[in-house]
Amino acid sequence: MKRTAGILLPITSLPSKYGIGCFSKSAYDFVDWLKEAGQTYWQILPLVPTSYGDSPYQSFSTFAGNPYFISLEALIEEGVLTQEECDEADFGDNASSIDYEKMYKQRYPLLHKAYERSNISENENYQRFVNENSWWLSDYALFMAVKDRFGGVIWTQWAEDIRLRWGYSMDYYRRELYFDIEFHQYMQFKFFEQWYALKSYANEKGIRIIGDIPIYVAMDSADTWAHPELFQLDGQNIPYAIAGCPPDGFAPEGQLWGNPLYRWDYHRGTGYDWWVSRLAYCFKMYDVVRIDHFRGFDEYFSIPYGATTAREGHWEKGPAIELFRCIENRLGWHEVIAEDLGYVTDSVRHLVQESGFPGMKVLEFAFDSRDTGSANDYLPHNYIENSVAYTGTHDNETIVGWFDSITEEERELARNYLCDHYTPKELLYKSFISLAMRSNSKTCIIPMQDYLGYDNSCRINQPSTVGKNWKWRLTGKELTDDLKQEILAITKRYGRMNWD
Repeated sequence: MKRTAGILLPITSLPSKYGIGCFSKSAYDFVDWLKEAGQTYWQILPLVPTSYGDSPYQSFSTFAGNPYFISLEALIEEGVLTQEECDEADFGDNASSIDYEKMYKQRYPLLHKAYERSNISENENYQRFVNENSWWLSDYALFMAVKDRFGGVIWTQWAEDIRLRWGYSMDYYRRELYFDIEFHQYMQFKFFEQWYALKSYANEKGIRIIGDIPIYVAMDSADTWAHPELFQLDGQNIPYAIAGCPPDGFAPEGQLWGNPLYRWDYHRGTGYDWWVSRLAYCFKMYDVVRIDHFRGFDEYFSIPYGATTAREGHWEKGPAIELFRCIENRLGWHEVIAEDLGYVTDSVRHLVQESGFPGMKVLEFAFDSRDTGSANDYLPHNYIENSVAYTGTHDNETIVGWFDSITEEERELARNYLCDHYTPKELLYKSFISLAMRSNSKTCIIPMQDYLGYDNSCRINQPSTVGKNWKWRLTGKELTDDLKQEILAITKRYGRMNWD
């Protein structure tokens, strides 16, 4: 089996001129840089539009793209925006952090100007895009337009007629908000036009994209509003149970995610049509799809709606392998990565094994003083070939931050495993990267912050916190030739070179 390597870097974290990473020239430059560094994969986070809290795992749609990623430079080249208009917008003065409030206030007015000048209704490619994607785009664009009309509140607080999608009300809002709906369709057209151009460029360079999808959709989403029958909602479309996870050592009260749970009996009765459509869509967008919280297909944690903590929840059985057999029968075999982290039961291990998908192995989990046995799944000598090795993920500390935060006993465990008590602590991150890269896993993905030796100030996300996540960015100065050559050398050393 071919050994490969890649780098985890969200689109948002790319360097760019206008406040957030996007599909601009810097994205193409990063693809070139990856290729020259011998990499095969670029792993990103979900590309969906983010809602309050800025998390790509809580989106207004599982099918739509994030308008923030539309390259303003490309719109300037098209002639629908001017350089002066974009330069005058205030996106903040910190090149290494995203100011989402300023992004929201400045980006959308610019995109609306571009829409007004585009004469988009006469564009044949736009008309084709709208027709081909009407099965999700029609509901999404209407949802966003109505949401704006109601001041941005969650759709369960809308007027009853549109909240419950009564026929006359749907017709009324489609007429009343025609141009608002067209604006949202325009942004989706530009997003996907630019995304597929970037993906095509990456593929031509031998770089494959690992995309990421959450298992759940958000309650405040077009998906839930348009298809309440798919979810555990009552007659007024209010959930009677929500998703989360039980209490553990990190969260004594558990976690309340708030996502609606699936009515798996309904999905089974349709032959999993919605899931087949969702995965088919993702297989077109990405070369490999990572499914977040894969264990939820085996068992999911159900918490009564209105509960104040997750302590009131209980486990329910999911669709297990039946879902993935159905998807494979209808779509053929596609590459999937199963996010099987956290509390992994024997039945979850069996589901991952039965699916044939590679699971994830995160090095930071290996040196827990509570699990020092040689059978620890996360110790690199136990990694099976059909797995993907990581130093950490977007939800973890950086490898430098992690080593600083663990106990002295755990640091000693790690040093002993490395047979290295001499490397200075400030350089030890390179030893951990080497440890993951020389593992038996067929693929190894390293977050960019770990290659840079950055601490937790550059962390992407700290679960169960708000206000400080999803903000970190490269400034552009970090992607040096020296770093590229260092990554190329380690990739060659452990037989993971991309020779395409």
